[in-house]
Amino acid sequence: MTGARGKVYLVGAGPGDVAYLTVRAQQLLAQAEVLVHDALTDVGALPESPLLQLVPASAEVLDVGKRGGQPSTPQSEINRLLVGLCKAGLQVVRLKSGDPFIFGRSASEIGALIEANCDFEVVPGISSALAAPLLAGIPLTDPAISRCFAVASAHDLDALDWETLVLVETLVFLMGGRCLSEIVRMLHRHGLPPETKVAVIRSCSHPEQQIWTGTLADIVQKTAGQSLSPAVIVIGQVVGLRDFLIQDTQPEYKIENPPSKMPNPQLPLAGKTVLVTRSAGQSGEFSQRLQTAGATVIEMPALEIGPPSSWEPLDGAIARLQEFDWLILTSTNGADCFFERLAAGGRDTRALAGVKIAVVGEKTAASLQQRCLQPDFIPPNFVADALVANFPESVAGKKILFPRVETGGREVLVKELTGQGAEVVEVPAYESRCPEAISPAAWEALQLGKVDAIAFASSKTVKNFCLLVGGAGAGTDGVAPLLEGVCLASIGPQTSKTCRELLGRVDVEAREYTLEGLLQSLISFSVEGLQSGAGG
Repeated sequence: MTGARGKVYLVGAGPGDVAYLTVRAQQLLAQAEVLVHDALTDVGALPESPLLQLVPASAEVLDVGKRGGQPSTPQSEINRLLVGLCKAGLQVVRLKSGDPFIFGRSASEIGALIEANCDFEVVPGISSALAAPLLAGIPLTDPAISRCFAVASAHDLDALDWETLVLVETLVFLMGGRCLSEIVRMLHRHGLPPETKVAVIRSCSHPEQQIWTGTLADIVQKTAGQSLSPAVIVIGQVVGLRDFLIQDTQPEYKIENPPSKMPNPQLPLAGKTVLVTRSAGQSGEFSQRLQTAGATVIEMPALEIGPPSSWEPLDGAIARLQEFDWLILTSTNGADCFFERLAAGGRDTRALAGVKIAVVGEKTAASLQQRCLQPDFIPPNFVADALVANFPESVAGKKILFPRVETGGREVLVKELTGQGAEVVEVPAYESRCPEAISPAAWEALQLGKVDAIAFASSKTVKNFCLLVGGAGAGTDGVAPLLEGVCLASIGPQTSKTCRELLGRVDVEAREYTLEGLLQSLISFSVEGLQSGAGG
């Protein structure tokens, strides 16, 4: 803790590329003691990440991003975190994508800081609503065809005044990648003609930026099967100016469905395509790490995270927290759901007074630290099986609360703890299910032999991968031929075991059983395996 009074800086990170940070933002990052960032800023996870290079090595980096489709850090927890860090005398940069005041929750955070008498400053950033069209060669205004524009969030389409929106000459939708068809339907319904021009800009300012152009009549078909998030959608006749403005003078704007930039041959995974099978909403950070290393990423969600069949067992256990000696959390999903239900019951982390916490993995530990909690025990090797063997005290007579996945969890952990005399109370905190269908982009890439490696981060993703590929038309016997020459990469021993049982092999296993370890295993293997052709 510093001796000075703390201060929180709410800083806009711009559209993503570090080149579009303001000078003030760079100055503040350089002096930050704590960096609290959201899910869409280009922080990355590798030491060479451009944004992390601006932050002192001693700074604590906390990810509190809200990601669709998975449990996220509650806003109330973020507010408390910022207040706590400020009161600890720290210089905190709260890095928010785009501009802090455009479709963010800055008002809530500022309100909490004001109530706690904390110093703060707001630093503007370039919103993707402005940057994405510009980087795509689309002007939002034009003297003849667009004298004004409107920016809307697609987060709650029913709340928008569509009758007024269709009167605006140029419309920009943020957070609309997953509901493009509904946006098109509403615009049709309220009178926009089918020939109205549309552009969809994905990952603006990033190397993987992609652009699709069309009309209200065909844009949904043109983008079918594509991952569109994060996307900026521009609707209006100004989209037609792009062909004129990008002709030969600015070839960097000529970005269509393929990635906008050629792979950097100096990056370790340059030219390699990696299929990522993490759950929907959880693959973003790992995909970003792979892209930073030069890979082209195709996301194939093989898990869907959702609530358990009933919250009653978890809520009941939370109501009796004082009875437990230990709380065991083996995943970020379990941790996030536990704390969300704790808050839903009108309680906070003070309810854990007297309860020791054991966690498995760096990510799970980080989710606690974001809530200003320090785990009492983290086993080595980042696997649940190491927890019992290295437990810091005898569990005989101890009562242990274990929030876990509803089906398919680790029975061995419970069996061994119970065998040593512990009373283990298992409660479902979430459920992981197999998606109904394979991603069309992933299925096409597998059929065409465009995949160099598949990254598996759990046994369930292996099992569901087989179900999805088999159900897509490969059948039980048709999965193996699709994987000829493809490197199968596993995060750890249990996942490797499942790979061997269902796929017949595993080509590389992470030495450290984390996503970073999985990445490093792919990088290490790239020279020997990916370049010469793995598997088969």
